[in-house]
Amino acid sequence: MILHSNALPSESETEMMDETNDSVVTLHPHADRSQNLRIVEAMLFASAEPISIEKFQEFLSEGTDVLGLLADLQNNYENRGVNLVQVAGKWALRTAQDMSAILRRETTEQKKLTKAALETLSICAYHQPVTRAEIEDIRGVAISKGTLDNLLEIGWVRMRGRRKTPGRPVTYGTTPAFLSHFGLNELTDLPGLHELKAAGLLDGNIPPGFDVPMPRVTDELTADEDPLDGTEQLPLEMHLPEVDVASPPEETP
Repeated sequence: MILHSNALPSESETEMMDETNDSVVTLHPHADRSQNLRIVEAMLFASAEPISIEKFQEFLSEGTDVLGLLADLQNNYENRGVNLVQVAGKWALRTAQDMSAILRRETTEQKKLTKAALETLSICAYHQPVTRAEIEDIRGVAISKGTLDNLLEIGWVRMRGRRKTPGRPVTYGTTPAFLSHFGLNELTDLPGLHELKAAGLLDGNIPPGFDVPMPRVTDELTADEDPLDGTEQLPLEMHLPEVDVASPPEETP
């Protein structure tokens, strides 16, 4: 049985019929939001790196509530195999934490950093901006250029500027890639004294007054830093073995 309706077409239906040649369709606001969600989701899947709010806005119409769209997607992915997370102020899809044990067999084993590199990376993170001499002073050991070279090559440490002191040594700090790799949104998310003690990373016999420094949040140069002058690609340091600063090597007769 065929039912016939005498109802007149709505204004939107008339617009669709009148403009069939140009395929112009006026979407409902909810349809617009659905399309924007699809765009944001597609960008997250296609990108190998976390995406900033500004990058999302380049592909969306002006006035789009990007944070609202991301919040909706974050809720949608909350109980799924991948989660939408914020790292280094940007957004990315990451494997859910409870899936890590299941997928561990599928991951590629990466070469571990040396103890010297880990200590240097920690000092750069907590004390930045910091010079090579200041790193050696904190560690009590003279480091080789290769240690900083490796961290710079990985992309976890960068040259920030030059200290306004004699010799104008280069200052170092961490990068967004460092935050992204360790799942941090900003440097203030680094573990403090109590967290480090609970994790067994600090000795129980901590000297009185010892505290973990508060990392800088901003990447802007400090008052005692000058911008890089473009000569930093030249060899900055000699390749030296690590030597205890307190015990210099004996001179040969």
